[in-house]
Amino acid sequence: MSPTPEPGRAPVSLRPLAELGPGTLGRQLVVRVVLLVAVVAILLGAASTLAARHQLIAAVDANLQAAVERGQRHPGDERGFGKRPMPGTEVGQVTVSVDEEMVHAVLWVEGGNSQLAQEVTQQLLEASPTEPTTMRLTGLDDYRVLAADSPDGTQIVALPLNRVEHTLRQLLWLVLALLGAAITAAVLAARTVVVRSLKPLNRLASTATEVSNLSLDRGEVVLPQRVGAADADPAHEVGRVGFAFNHMLDNVEAALATRQASETRVRQFVADASHELRNPLASIRGYAELTRRGRDQLPEDIRFALGRIEAESTRMSHLVEDMLLLARLDDDPTLDLAPTNAVEMVLNAVSDAQVAGPNHQWSVALPDQPVMVQADALKLHQVVANLLANARTHTPPGTRVHCAVTSRDGQAHITVLDDGPGIDDSIRETAFERFARADASRTHTAESSTGLGLAIVAAVMAAHGGSVGLDSRPGHTCFTLSLPLAQQDSTVSVQHD
Repeated sequence: MSPTPEPGRAPVSLRPLAELGPGTLGRQLVVRVVLLVAVVAILLGAASTLAARHQLIAAVDANLQAAVERGQRHPGDERGFGKRPMPGTEVGQVTVSVDEEMVHAVLWVEGGNSQLAQEVTQQLLEASPTEPTTMRLTGLDDYRVLAADSPDGTQIVALPLNRVEHTLRQLLWLVLALLGAAITAAVLAARTVVVRSLKPLNRLASTATEVSNLSLDRGEVVLPQRVGAADADPAHEVGRVGFAFNHMLDNVEAALATRQASETRVRQFVADASHELRNPLASIRGYAELTRRGRDQLPEDIRFALGRIEAESTRMSHLVEDMLLLARLDDDPTLDLAPTNAVEMVLNAVSDAQVAGPNHQWSVALPDQPVMVQADALKLHQVVANLLANARTHTPPGTRVHCAVTSRDGQAHITVLDDGPGIDDSIRETAFERFARADASRTHTAESSTGLGLAIVAAVMAAHGGSVGLDSRPGHTCFTLSLPLAQQDSTVSVQHD
């Protein structure tokens, strides 16, 4: 069944959000802040490492230049390739001296020198860089190499970079440790700041949710909910939202008050007009009925006109009564509720409908035991009678109309089902609105209709705290009334024709 065409919507229920749950703005902000801190820390670490490497290489180049200059100042010095290195010679230094007679190549180690491998000597002689250059010497580590010419030949000096690389590795581990500490601190700090900063926004969302669950469709509406002054300070972003929200609520409350005043005036006018029209219409009907005594003596056209006057006055009387009932329900929807036997009431209503519509096929499915509902017996009878009259009026002769009463889950359900042509799609969504008219395909009698029958059904059921559902398609139109039980029943349905 389709839901009851009551105004309003189901209340909004928002589950509590985890502070940094998936998809939350808080998590996104924390992730972005941490990523920003990580990127900045990585860039700073990389820049620091590159700067340190540049400084260390510059220091090695300075030592390299000094070693070359020492070799130039002492050409052919016996100590240059003897057992003892020249002052300032580093462990691991490679020295190659080329003169007209021979090539001298040594690798200075702890406590003396060592013969340099032939392939390393050849590699250095082939390179002979005139600017400090990094090279990986065969069988050795990375070296910084520089060659310089002198009057006595060529001097090639290579200094190891192992200490530079060791220092850079230590620096890199330090940078990684600082990076981890920075990211951890950023996570903790960002989480604390973001959670605290979003609390006003969460309070604003809570207030908005409370307002969205208010019934604003009818009646006098008061909006006591407002965002707190601390969260409505336009000096900050969230406060501007809160301030705008409060201003919007003020406007909405004023608009609803204006609407309520207008509706009250309209309802009062309808009620007053309906009440005032009752007596003139009763007089017109009485005088029209009085003319029946002498109609046989009147011309045919006069008799027809008097008959139409009587029929239209009757129709207008029904319309006025329906409008007056709706106005009363709008003004004061309270009813005289009492335990009422829905089975007996439905059986009586179907019996009346069977007399009024002998050309339809009527059936009921009623439980053996009474189904007691909390209802106004007269108003509930009128609701069922309206639905039966609707089925009789808007379906062709021979249509089967079935009425049933069931109970489950603390609710009584009264269904009125017919196998007529169904309600057209164009009117199905507005069937319970006032003065809604069925199309010609579902109107098959000349019986007058005020267009207020289903509106009365919806209004009375709403006043009962119940609902009415509609499910319609060709060959199947079902209205379902649901209202609370006066007491728990256990019933078994049986068929009555």
